[in-house]
Amino acid sequence: PCRAPAMAGAAARYLVFFQYFGTRYSGVMETKSDQALVGVQNYLEKAAQNLRPSAPIKFHISSRTDSGVHALANAAHLDIQRAPGKAAFSGKQLVQGLNYHLKPEPIRILSAQRVPSTFHARFCARSRTYIYRLLLGCAHYSQIPVFERDLCWAPAGGPLDIQAMREAAKFLLGTHDFSTFRSLNSETPFQCPVRTLLQLEIQPAPGFLSHHYEHRGLEFWEVKFKSRAFLYRQVRRMVGALVAVGQGKLAPGDIQELLEVKDARAFPPHAMAPASGLFLQSVEY
Repeated sequence: PCRAPAMAGAAARYLVFFQYFGTRYSGVMETKSDQALVGVQNYLEKAAQNLRPSAPIKFHISSRTDSGVHALANAAHLDIQRAPGKAAFSGKQLVQGLNYHLKPEPIRILSAQRVPSTFHARFCARSRTYIYRLLLGCAHYSQIPVFERDLCWAPAGGPLDIQAMREAAKFLLGTHDFSTFRSLNSETPFQCPVRTLLQLEIQPAPGFLSHHYEHRGLEFWEVKFKSRAFLYRQVRRMVGALVAVGQGKLAPGDIQELLEVKDARAFPPHAMAPASGLFLQSVEY
């Protein structure tokens, strides 16, 4: 249901898009503030309180991302109630005000717009797109360019068979019970494991400043996933399984077998891709 209860009083609801470098956060969701690493939401709400609203501001975030995962564009809605007689912020004022109070954090508000009070950033989203960045050609972790640290995964063990990975990817497209491809958490018993993967592409991609180190034979690849919604750590498990196919540890047909087993415990141990290469690219409404 794409509905949220309307608020009493003259609160204005906004849809904001924001990005962040996820390495230094516990994930996007709010956490207790006494932890060493806290959530991106903690910083967003702290910045929003500096705008002096007449009621506390809560960010309702579209897509939960884990510790170490980045976002090129995540989304949230928030309600801002101002003191009587004060006009509602324009989208531009809100972007500038929040960004001013977010510095020096690697979190940026990209845009803000007024939306109806029934809009909900999580339930109204039509799809979410993630990209996973792989770096090939590194014999050792120390060969990852310093500008790419924490922004990609360089799987050990030589080149990957991209053709086999693309063949395996075909089994994941469409509607399936993805139980094997989710990590178990407290929400697992309440979540339907059926998801529809609308897009899965494996394409060569540019690295940051990579034309300056072409002589080193490094290759960047991006794996792109699009679905209305994903299960907990589903993308990282799918990437890990595809890389295992690329390394010859699994056959493309094994992916279909893993799907059919429908059991998270059947997933190969240690095959989940690390958080560092994962980016939430966009949320579509």
